[in-house]
Amino acid sequence: MIGLIDCNNFYVSCERAFQPRLEGVPVGVLSNNDGCVIARSNELKALGVEMGTPAFELRPLLRQHRIQLLSSNYELYGDMSSRVQQVLEEYSAGVEPYSIDEMFVRFDGFAPEQMLAHAQELFTKVRRYTHIPVSVGIAPTRTLAKLANRAAKKIPIYGGVCVLRPGSAQCEALLQQVSLGDVWGVGRRLVERLGLLGIQSAWDLAQAEPKQIRQRFSVTLERTCLELKGIPCIEMNDSGEARQRIMTSRSFGRLTGNRQEIHQAIRQFAQRSAEKLRTQNSVARAVYVFLKTNCHRPDLPQYSPSTIVELPQPTDDSRDILHAASQAFDAIYRPRYLFMKAGVMLVDLVDANRQQLSLLDTPESRADRERNDRLMATLDKLNGRIGRGTVTFGRPSASAAWHLRCANRTPRWTTHWDELPKVH
Repeated sequence: MIGLIDCNNFYVSCERAFQPRLEGVPVGVLSNNDGCVIARSNELKALGVEMGTPAFELRPLLRQHRIQLLSSNYELYGDMSSRVQQVLEEYSAGVEPYSIDEMFVRFDGFAPEQMLAHAQELFTKVRRYTHIPVSVGIAPTRTLAKLANRAAKKIPIYGGVCVLRPGSAQCEALLQQVSLGDVWGVGRRLVERLGLLGIQSAWDLAQAEPKQIRQRFSVTLERTCLELKGIPCIEMNDSGEARQRIMTSRSFGRLTGNRQEIHQAIRQFAQRSAEKLRTQNSVARAVYVFLKTNCHRPDLPQYSPSTIVELPQPTDDSRDILHAASQAFDAIYRPRYLFMKAGVMLVDLVDANRQQLSLLDTPESRADRERNDRLMATLDKLNGRIGRGTVTFGRPSASAAWHLRCANRTPRWTTHWDELPKVH
């Protein structure tokens, strides 16, 4: 059996974990630069506020309904997600993160008659230890676990926990209630094409002949059909699989043509990319840098350049990557343009343990490389223990234009010493 644990209204729940005053209040979390709503509490949904609603459109409602709009606090959300995962790992045979607020959990070795009681215990422990409410769906396949989770969240009788067993009356009734569009991996176009064959619900697809589904559509839909029958055939991608390229980019809080400010942004993005590179134990052969003006401002001159700088040798050293990124920036920056976005991408990545050794290597160069590795490891350890940005190569200006607008960001309660909660 496999479970799907979904954190309810995750971003809002993270905020409420440290601010009980937000309970029962309509709360929305805004996107980068406080642009639009990307997360909503149930109270905000009840007011008819849709995902993606621009923040300025909600101004008339703020006082009338006591709506709280908060800037996104991704560092807090990422840390709380890790804490939820740690709890799940203690009570399961393994955890496979699917997104920041969803995780598949293996229940290998648990007796079927114990499954519901164990799921309910898991449901309680996550809430108790992290203050994050979750929904728990358990079934023999990932597709059915998704549907079980949806039932646990939407149908009050389940109390947040649903265990589905193929062939049971409960499973059949639920599949008959679920429309095709709510089945994991079935998009709008597939719904229309399946509808022409009389397949309208998850139950109809579960009763279809898998081989015919494969012939008419695809092997992917055949797997979905089999999964709805209770036959596992979808495996998650390895969450530890190394990425082939690493990008760090951001839209600026306001337009700027200031060379120093933009250079600072490039350096910060390069350092962050280097951290990600070391996390997956890879090295990069080249650094790609780009700048963008605002294409929606025809009244301003347009210029969106990019370039790539090859590194002398594959590396994960922040200093080498910073130097290459600065070279790229110098090559493409032009005055008299106002830029709205910049980014740094590390490309042509290889496994650090499998990189080809150079014939020019000497004992001195190997000693230098080992010393550099120790320096980067120490830097990452300090930033991991005390907080990201504790040790950096250069300090950016606090008021630089490239910083995100986040006028209503709450403290990063769990990752910064100077923002720890205070008990009065």
